[in-house]
Amino acid sequence: MYGAILGDIAGSRFEFTRPEHFNWRTEQLFTGMSKYTDDTVLTVATKYAVLTGTPYHLAYRQFGRRYMQAGYGPMFKNWLHAQSDRGYQSYGNGSAMRVSYIGWHFQTLEEVEAQAALSSRCTHDHPEGIKAAQATAVAVYMARTGASKREIAYYIHKKYKYTVLRPLLTYRPFGKFDVTAMGTMPLALRCFWESEDWESCIRNVYSVRCDTDTVGCIAGGIADAFYGGTGQEEDALLRRFLIRPNRLGNFDTYLYDWATKKPSQLERAKGVTEE
Repeated sequence: MYGAILGDIAGSRFEFTRPEHFNWRTEQLFTGMSKYTDDTVLTVATKYAVLTGTPYHLAYRQFGRRYMQAGYGPMFKNWLHAQSDRGYQSYGNGSAMRVSYIGWHFQTLEEVEAQAALSSRCTHDHPEGIKAAQATAVAVYMARTGASKREIAYYIHKKYKYTVLRPLLTYRPFGKFDVTAMGTMPLALRCFWESEDWESCIRNVYSVRCDTDTVGCIAGGIADAFYGGTGQEEDALLRRFLIRPNRLGNFDTYLYDWATKKPSQLERAKGVTEE
């Protein structure tokens, strides 16, 4: 899951603008201008929901309201202030960017698909939104359980009709900001497909003008699972970017704590409480 969070943070600087002499092959991945966005907040909220048994809509609302400045889209922001657990027919990429932990946690393909759909329906209940969430979680699950890139691509194409056949070389001249699930998923999958490790996957994302934080979050989560890590100093980076002062001037560790919490830690805490 760390690969998804760090992919979001690495992509955050280039979501709308790039420096004049931008070079995707050599650009620093993390600088003082990098930050987490709503992709990270809701990825951690998904983990919280899974580990605590909290309904997804309540977890998203809890984390969303706690971190209101994370950069949510207008439809999701309106949903945050409502009291409904029903979706708003979105086919945006927001359902896909937050589900990587589902692919890590559940032990069967069927469970992963069912939970990903459930996590999507409370907001992105359009068929394309649900499909994108399922495909992302399934790709993470297959990657971390030993499937090859070819096997992942075959299943994703057969079940969800996404293809990875179009090379990034053809994306680069025509890249544009696209927050739809339909526009995001093939690109994110291709960034993973053409990678050799997690870092090269994120550099592939840099190479195309796109919704870089979300494409980085989706592709980075899959690459992390496939390559067995990011190759970065993960804990140091998570501490650096997730622990920030709150409105009272105190350091807020809540996002970092849940991002890094292990299921065994939660089980031990429950045991102490019950005793």
